Amino acid sequence: MHIGLVGLGKMGGNMRTRLREAGHTVVGYDRNPDLADVASLTEMVEALPSPKVVWVMVPAGEPTRSTIAELKELLGEGDLVVDGGNSKYTDDAKNAESLAEKGIGFVDCGVSGGVWGLQNGYALMYGGSEENAAKVMPAFEALKPSGTEDGLVHCGSTPGAGHFSKMVHNGIEYAMMQAYAEGWELLDKVDIVDNVPEIFASWRTGTVVRSWLLDLLVEQLRADEHLDKIRGYAEDSGEGRWTVEAAIENAVPLPAISASLFARFVSRQKDDQAMKAVAAMRNGFGGHAVISESEA
Repeated sequence: MHIGLVGLGKMGGNMRTRLREAGHTVVGYDRNPDLADVASLTEMVEALPSPKVVWVMVPAGEPTRSTIAELKELLGEGDLVVDGGNSKYTDDAKNAESLAEKGIGFVDCGVSGGVWGLQNGYALMYGGSEENAAKVMPAFEALKPSGTEDGLVHCGSTPGAGHFSKMVHNGIEYAMMQAYAEGWELLDKVDIVDNVPEIFASWRTGTVVRSWLLDLLVEQLRADEHLDKIRGYAEDSGEGRWTVEAAIENAVPLPAISASLFARFVSRQKDDQAMKAVAAMRNGFGGHAVISESEA
């Protein structure tokens, strides 16, 4: 298929490569001309055959909203916009309604895979009608992990279902990282235990706490056993906050996820030992920046 891709950063650039390796034609646009295939959104749209499919991978909020608004003026009836960024699910209904005024379809897609998606594939959680999803399905199949039926799921026909699911995924991720981090801090502090990195490594086989996050933490601990080079400071992407907000709106108790979000706020007030491990894992899976002790 032919597809336009807006936003060629850490995720979008690797997605373009994976799509091309699967035989698809990708016309990419980015504000950084060194990354872009074309000079403007207009040129990108003009290069696509109809019905046109454009996938947006830009930061959530106003950058995404303004990009979709611009695409609305460039696309026409039967075309499709896919929002694959980390947009708040409440934005999706508004974007879908606006695009529908011109007969343009809309699909929201939560994408998980970080900087390793090029190699391993991406978990894709999408919302919208089956008719609209069918137009981008070849791209979905190329981006999802190979050799498995999992990794691609239609979360619901209501716009926002995909991003809501990805939001909850990220909330769970917050709590998992916090649990690993707190366990590491306790093991690292006591005198009775030796060789903490290999203790964590031993948990990767046969135990119920094995995961990719654990693999990433082991890698970081083997390189810097006490994480002395990392400051205990961790940002939040916004989706943890939205998860807690949705829990409040729906009267669903999320004590672990809420506590993990608040722990990140605490990390910005003082150097938090456990948050060194959270920062290390975020760097491992998503390439998120860490603050070194020398920078602090």
